[in-house]
Amino acid sequence: MAGSRGATAGESVTARALALLGAFDDRHRRLTLTEMAHRAGLPVPTAHRLVAELVQWGALDRLPDSARYVVGRRVWDLGLLAPVQTGLRQVASPFLHDIYAATLATVHLAVRDGIEVLYVDRLAGHQSVPVVSEVGSRLPLHSTGVGKALLAHAPPPVRRGALERLTRITPYTITQPGRLTAQLERVRREGYAQTVEEMSLGGCSVAVPVRGARDEVVAALGIVVPSLKRDRPRLVAALRVAAEGISRSLR
Repeated sequence: MAGSRGATAGESVTARALALLGAFDDRHRRLTLTEMAHRAGLPVPTAHRLVAELVQWGALDRLPDSARYVVGRRVWDLGLLAPVQTGLRQVASPFLHDIYAATLATVHLAVRDGIEVLYVDRLAGHQSVPVVSEVGSRLPLHSTGVGKALLAHAPPPVRRGALERLTRITPYTITQPGRLTAQLERVRREGYAQTVEEMSLGGCSVAVPVRGARDEVVAALGIVVPSLKRDRPRLVAALRVAAEGISRSLR
């Protein structure tokens, strides 16, 4: 977790600069110099010198008329070169647009990163549904549709780790290990996952796994809507067609 590390004697300049970048996360997108130094475990004078260099290179930007900094565009540009972006995202993009055109709902493409779900791509829907995800953000596996689709097919150690950290996000978040385990078994059996207001009130999701060249689950494709009572079969069918198209393109 960002901010939990401490400075180490003899730590390299590179490690300290990376610690400053690592101070940013989903809940800390804008930080002052002092906040960055504290979360990176660095003295403020050291952070001041390194931040100036990071700003000059483009890794950080200082907000106009503000003492706060944000992650710079150059880091984003580098992130787009990562295989998870250049391969999967490019292959999946036309299929995401097809789903969006058919449903006008928020569409997600996500991968698993440890015991979190990492959102690789997102198309915002027209419906007034609370959606907390953004491209590049991470959320718990157990409380999201794409997360459950990924968790159901994750290695046993990952599932055990996730079951030990079932934090309650809304009153409807499943935090009982036995109940979630049974739900994950159903996901594997039925081929899709769903949530009902588990990540945000007023938002439901349904998701399916995306398989790679060796039939392993490499990603999940999901939709966020106000309700699943009436349209779930249609949404699942659309997601399955798109997921199979992505899988064929990856092979």
